[in-house]
Amino acid sequence: MNILDIGIACALGQGKSEVLKSLFQNEQGAITSQVKLLSGRTVPVGKVPFSLPELPLEYGLYNSRNNQLLRLILDEIQSSVEKLKAKYGEHRIGIVLGTSTSGMHEGELALSHKLKTNLWPKHYAYHQQEIAGPSIFAAQYLGIGGPAYTISTACSSGAKTLLSAKRLINSGICDAVVCGGVDTLCGMTLNGFDALELLSDNICNPFSKNRNGLHLGEGGALFVLDKKTDNKSEVIELLGAGESSDAYHISAPEPTGEGAKKAICLALIEAGLKSNQINYINLHGTASALCDAMESNIVNALFGNQMPCSSTKSLTGHTLGAAGAIEAAFLWLSLSQELNHTIPIPFHCWDEALDPLLPAILLAKPKQRVSPIKGQYALLSNSFAFGGSNVSVILGKKAKI
Repeated sequence: MNILDIGIACALGQGKSEVLKSLFQNEQGAITSQVKLLSGRTVPVGKVPFSLPELPLEYGLYNSRNNQLLRLILDEIQSSVEKLKAKYGEHRIGIVLGTSTSGMHEGELALSHKLKTNLWPKHYAYHQQEIAGPSIFAAQYLGIGGPAYTISTACSSGAKTLLSAKRLINSGICDAVVCGGVDTLCGMTLNGFDALELLSDNICNPFSKNRNGLHLGEGGALFVLDKKTDNKSEVIELLGAGESSDAYHISAPEPTGEGAKKAICLALIEAGLKSNQINYINLHGTASALCDAMESNIVNALFGNQMPCSSTKSLTGHTLGAAGAIEAAFLWLSLSQELNHTIPIPFHCWDEALDPLLPAILLAKPKQRVSPIKGQYALLSNSFAFGGSNVSVILGKKAKI
């Protein structure tokens, strides 16, 4: 299934070209913002480094920071969507978005105002914070009439939309789907993660013996999927995807990683690939003690210790409901940069202090590139969420001859 285009915005910048430059510049400079928490701690956050404009007046019911960021990403893919509308008709195009915060920030501000004045703010509407808000707004903004709904399964939300989009197309309900995820920072999420003792005082340090938690970020990424399959070498495809549910614990991963392993194996089966045909893995890599241990265990078991891997969360922050979409978009950006029969892969930014208690995995170095395997590139991304919701997606393309 073709991925015709993407839009992206995060701590690395706004738009494909800006994020692309930052992703492969091999330095960490994107995380510069900090917030003070109710506990008194000050922690780093991956805040977007650009302003977010208010929505046009006709979208006032959905005017939230989340949808303001979403609008910028929608603008980047709008020309591709217009072509599909002309090709299939607006009612044959669907929208599936993932989020965990939606307009929660606006709800916080509104409740604070009401507690002080006993009145809700004049411009506040509950639609601003509903989970369904992003997909409803996006459908109206793009003029799309097909199915529009939102998925909220914590950190796997954005990745799960790719599976849902594929099902909508394969079932004949849609001919094309816009999918992805968007999440913005808010007080409840930041302080909630602090209460769970999951936040680091510094930029996160995945897979290091010194890792001590994650830092949060905001951002989003959207994909334009078309039912047509094209064999041209420049076409990037969704080759396979797998999902599973541990139902082990509300916030801790299942220690053996069986559910996560199942999601990866299902993605490989759907793509028709073996583990030695994958070029690179974008790890979930949150820098928490349990999650990194689980993921390194299954990656080592399935792929050995010579598979290039990296976690990009030290560059963006953990963007929660948008993380799976943003990290899959990084795969798309890598695949779009073939040169001299190789493509670049995101490096693993950390203190290089190996944890002797973790199974060995090969963490990618700066400026590392990979070559095609059997004439094809295939890149995998993992997203493992609270509640045991696991998703793995594989993007790929044929190598240029």
